[in-house]
Amino acid sequence: MPLNTQKVKYEFGGPLGAAGIVFGLPVLVYVFFFACNDVSGCPAPGLFSPRNLTWEMLKVQIPWPEDVLSGFITLEATGWTLAYYLLSLILYRVLPAHKVLGSKLRESGRPLEYSFNAFSSSMVQVAACAVGTYIYGADFVVWRWIDHNYLQLLTTNILLSFAISIYVYAASFTIKKGNNQLRELAMGGHTGNLIYDFYIGRELNPRINLPIFGEIDIKTWLEMRPGLTGWLLLDLAFVAKQYRNYGSISDSMVFVTAIQGYYVLEGQYAEAGILSMMDIITDGLGFMLSFGDIVWVPFIYSTQCRYLAIYPTHLGWPGLAALSSVFAIGLYIFRASNTQKAVFRKTPDHASVAGLHFLQTKRGTRLLTSGWWGVSRHINYFGDWMQALPFSLAAGIAGYVILPSGAMAGADVLGYRMLDGTMVVQGVAKGWGILFTMFHALYFAVLLIHREGRDDIACAEKYGADWEKYKSVVRWRILPGVF
Repeated sequence: MPLNTQKVKYEFGGPLGAAGIVFGLPVLVYVFFFACNDVSGCPAPGLFSPRNLTWEMLKVQIPWPEDVLSGFITLEATGWTLAYYLLSLILYRVLPAHKVLGSKLRESGRPLEYSFNAFSSSMVQVAACAVGTYIYGADFVVWRWIDHNYLQLLTTNILLSFAISIYVYAASFTIKKGNNQLRELAMGGHTGNLIYDFYIGRELNPRINLPIFGEIDIKTWLEMRPGLTGWLLLDLAFVAKQYRNYGSISDSMVFVTAIQGYYVLEGQYAEAGILSMMDIITDGLGFMLSFGDIVWVPFIYSTQCRYLAIYPTHLGWPGLAALSSVFAIGLYIFRASNTQKAVFRKTPDHASVAGLHFLQTKRGTRLLTSGWWGVSRHINYFGDWMQALPFSLAAGIAGYVILPSGAMAGADVLGYRMLDGTMVVQGVAKGWGILFTMFHALYFAVLLIHREGRDDIACAEKYGADWEKYKSVVRWRILPGVF
């Protein structure tokens, strides 16, 4: 029986939707790797003629391993992946950390304490790789190993996401009312439906005590450490791969790696900001966050760099200026709006916010109705999306076909020739690669729209009639005039 006394409210399509995501998303990540590849093209040429395509034909055009078991997972890849997580734990424990109190918990009214040092942890790892790259160049063992074991790394992290989700789901049943460990269930995570609760997460802030390392908040640790740092390391591995392929690095690769690196490191630098996010305040830790943190973020978000390692699009100064402007504007909107809200909450008499209009609620809190927050109810989401849009745009009208070494030698064909003679052209694939390179922009837009909807429901329950009054003043949800 569900522990909620209220009527069960499902999200994400309920149990059926949760089951589809749990079993469908891992398949989708594999599809991205196989369909957009460095063997035949992006997409694989056989996919353009599905009626005539056989499995035997497709296997030749994708990096399908001869030995399926060892091709998908090996003890070596599993061991090094676990070593990477262990290193993250060690750095978490030994590096100086910033101690912060989170929001007060619903049941006890007391906050949990968090330790943050993800930024310094990432810098240590990046610095170590920089030294290795300085000595060995693009052949640095870490970069080559990631490239050669990408599929096994992906599988290992998928299995880890399931293992973590199973553990926290099972452990959540040990929570007892009145416990003195500050443990509680997430509001929407204990419906009584196994697959849905497994996906959405039963326990709000699961923690574990490990020998030597002490208490680890599993959710914040996963959100800010192995996946985000892994995203950056994957990007850098693809930079090295492009250099090995062509003997140079394209401006598009430099641009995407730089802004994604900034996105990761800036987020980790301001790590404490995660405590005000829905992920921490209301969502439990289940498959949704576990898979998202250590699989979806590093392996899907690095797709653009994986693409550019094979087809090194050149932007030129006009292209760089245009995309940099989009990123800078998005960054400004995101930071300025969030800063304005934070200042208004902490020091409402500050000169920068003193003249802003607001709605006084019956709960005693005040909702901004002017400034950035008078433009739309989540203008920061639009800024966040604009920051991410150049990730996808840098790949241009994507798509490529890989021709064998020596093919079309001497022919005047637009494309790129690798150092080994392999020719990469767009051909019939031109435009179809957008399905992969633009996926992040589309997904992120859907994610933010869905998150705004969830936030709207939560605020309606929190503020009641005051929220409806607020919405009559600030009409637009995210993008004024559009949505």
